[in-house]
Amino acid sequence: MSEGVRRATAEARRQIIVDAAAACARRSGFHGASMAEIAQAAGLSVGQIYRYFENKEAIISAIVARDIAEMQAWMTEVQTRDGGPTDAIIAKCSTAVEEHYDRERAALDLEVVAEAARNPAVAGIVEAADIEKRALGEVLLRRTLPEGHSDCERRARGEILNMLFEGMTVRGVSNPHGDREAITRVLKAVVRRLLEGPL
Repeated sequence: MSEGVRRATAEARRQIIVDAAAACARRSGFHGASMAEIAQAAGLSVGQIYRYFENKEAIISAIVARDIAEMQAWMTEVQTRDGGPTDAIIAKCSTAVEEHYDRERAALDLEVVAEAARNPAVAGIVEAADIEKRALGEVLLRRTLPEGHSDCERRARGEILNMLFEGMTVRGVSNPHGDREAITRVLKAVVRRLLEGPL
């Protein structure tokens, strides 16, 4: 077996484990999901799991890294899209509402945050990911906000944007039957003001 094939096989196995861990976390939480349960869901032995991940925190780190990779891919798309970054971000609002109101996604996202609240190792993973996400967001805000806004102002607006999008996860659980069309319309207006307008 060539080195390239070995790497591809190992990466595919890692993704199977990550998907299995995510499914277990949605069902019983990371705290309640044992490595044996994750192994069973992945169709592997516990020993095989440990060949790819040192511990459960390493699996959570891989789940968080996947989210960051998705955001980086979207940022690349925004940078190259016709119409400028503001229009691209506004267009994303429609799919963002559907994504954040999805119960399965919400269950996983909230479980990661819950585990971070009680596990210092996971807290470090989540905080490091948030630093990276905020840095990506600041790049966009530098391109959209008119000149004259301070770094402090950009950071504050970025934080409010994060509150809006991350808060939708909680609202999707608390109020799953909200009028998504109306929510999307108002969200677009608020996001445009945060990106471009005076407050």
